[in-house]
Amino acid sequence: MSESKSSAPGISILLSCAVLAGIMGWTGRGMAERSECSQPAAAQETQVRKEPLTAGGTGMGTFYSLKVNGEYPGGQEALARDAEETIRRIEKEISTFDKTSELSKFNNYQGTGRFEVSRDTAVMVAETMRLGKSIGGATDITIFPLVDLWGFGPSKKPEGFVPDDESIQKAKSLLGLDRLHVIMDAGKYYLQKDFPELHVDLSTVGEGYGADRFAELMDRKGVQNYLVQIAGASRSRGISPSGRPWRIAINGPRRDEETVMETIVPEEMAVSTAGSYRNYFEKDGKRFSHAIDPVTGRPIEHRTVSVTVIAPTALETDALDTGLLVLGADRALEYAEKAGLPIYCIVKDESGQFVSRYSSAFEKYLAK
Repeated sequence: MSESKSSAPGISILLSCAVLAGIMGWTGRGMAERSECSQPAAAQETQVRKEPLTAGGTGMGTFYSLKVNGEYPGGQEALARDAEETIRRIEKEISTFDKTSELSKFNNYQGTGRFEVSRDTAVMVAETMRLGKSIGGATDITIFPLVDLWGFGPSKKPEGFVPDDESIQKAKSLLGLDRLHVIMDAGKYYLQKDFPELHVDLSTVGEGYGADRFAELMDRKGVQNYLVQIAGASRSRGISPSGRPWRIAINGPRRDEETVMETIVPEEMAVSTAGSYRNYFEKDGKRFSHAIDPVTGRPIEHRTVSVTVIAPTALETDALDTGLLVLGADRALEYAEKAGLPIYCIVKDESGQFVSRYSSAFEKYLAK
């Protein structure tokens, strides 16, 4: 599993002056804490009690971070232990780095009969397929053969390798959401594929799924104020150490500098971003992004460079942001308006400037 959408743009968490150090980066996505120092000093003294408890590390091919504003049962040590156990359980379910994971075993299975998996894996696959189909298959968890063909998977390719049409068509023949099935029977859960070569890669939604699991951990422990994140996906609840709801900055798509395009208040909703501008190669002056359209079998060529989605769960945002990026801003916004979905697109205009476009449902989340 190319566990991380490592090309996704940065999303910065806006915190108080008391916590300007300690949070981990977002796998090259410009994750950085910023100051909320606009409050009067007296207000800060009453609202900011202390620095939050934090835990972070690596997993699923990227970085994760948890931040608790208040107490956590068992303290810092328990928070770090519980976070680590959670991420390792997820890897045992859906990692393709770990050859003993459920998903790896399914991918290596050379039959077409039912293959038993955990309820969590089955639900994750089913929901991602449902959302992918809702946007015309633009999010396709069977797209691995194309990703690998273009040099963004584990297979070694010469630098600047561009596959020919025949190879692209052959890889496309191994795709298909309609050729993957999720079955529940007598209280057990199964995946089934129509042909042995079908390969499922959940890296598109792994970060969002992980963020949801972290949020479930916080809720189960009775934590009222937290921010959890895995790379480009986050969940939050309650207030930050500043005494205000958590704020998130959507960073501009530049490698050489960190700029903020917009600041949002997610209001306990999930947020994730997919981008096309960090993971790419160039050949003969043309850029080839890792964001591949399953319909054409080729990297996207439009000017949309990132899409941020807000929804109740991070699995949902993560299942949609990549597909909406593939569709491009025009089609993505058309879908969002019909669905009442809050999305925010960054587009490179003809003059080379980055401009933002967002759906009407997104406006309520803009920081005032």
